[in-house]
Amino acid sequence: MKFGKKTAFAALVAASALVFAGCAGGGDVIEEGSGDGSSGDGEMYIALVSKGFQHQFWQAVKQGAQEKADELGVKITFEGPAAETEIAQQLEMLTTAIDKNPDAIAYAALDPEACVAPLEQAKAKDIPVVYFDAPCDGDVGLSLSATDSKVAGALAAEHMAELIGGEGEVAIVGHSNINSTGVERRDGFVEKIEADFPDIKIVDIQYGDGDHLKSADIAKTLIAAHPDLKGIYGTNEGSAIGVVNAVNELGLEKGKITIVGFDSGAAQINAIKDGTMAGAITQDPIGIGAQVVQAAYDAANGEDVDGFYDTGSYWYDSKNLEDPKIAAVLYE
Repeated sequence: MKFGKKTAFAALVAASALVFAGCAGGGDVIEEGSGDGSSGDGEMYIALVSKGFQHQFWQAVKQGAQEKADELGVKITFEGPAAETEIAQQLEMLTTAIDKNPDAIAYAALDPEACVAPLEQAKAKDIPVVYFDAPCDGDVGLSLSATDSKVAGALAAEHMAELIGGEGEVAIVGHSNINSTGVERRDGFVEKIEADFPDIKIVDIQYGDGDHLKSADIAKTLIAAHPDLKGIYGTNEGSAIGVVNAVNELGLEKGKITIVGFDSGAAQINAIKDGTMAGAITQDPIGIGAQVVQAAYDAANGEDVDGFYDTGSYWYDSKNLEDPKIAAVLYE
């Protein structure tokens, strides 16, 4: 991670302190601020712009954000495009959020380059910016709350290698070769395999945009092209469920292809329970949401924030689904 420890906008200290002094609790989701950095009733207002809404992951992030907002007595908005390919729509949401003059902005970048110019506008207006899940390029953001995606990708590789006996052909169905989570989850997996498992060959890497149908079509093509394929790694919820759907539609015996997924959600949990999927890496999305709201709150109050908050990654399978530590980071 490139983020170092930075100091938030000191000029907001006095104003934010007055805002906080007048807080009366709440933490409701609101649509816009009053244009002066508050929600219009004296409470601090933080605008969160997510990568999307279509996956259960983002709903869990929203839950954590709202719970932390309730705890701190601040108001938030949480919005994102319908699909994680809709970069232009996300940028419109970001621009609209900036125009509302919130006390802070929390942003999860779909395209790390496209968001540079809008966030420079936020900087010019002295609106502190913090990131969650994936950062924007440039030097505007003060902090990132996220999973260390390369570590998580390497963890997926370790379990894949163990499950297939340390040898054979595997493939990857990725969700993006642009945003940092897709790149780092892929690279962490590839680098771990290449470094520690010389008898495993990654025969192909394809990208399905996290879409179930696209990912299923890709998985079917991979299986047809590589008859000796032993495993497929799906780098997010949509990618992994696409692979699950592919093997089911092909009528393959459960476990013939070792499927390792990423994220949680009811579909993946059920696929693990019925033996279609071997296991997956889960993040702590509720923790991500809570941490980024805390970071935004601290930044708006002029406090120092850490450059990177690693919220962790965890392997789960049929053996540890009921473990309280694992259950706490799963979501349906």
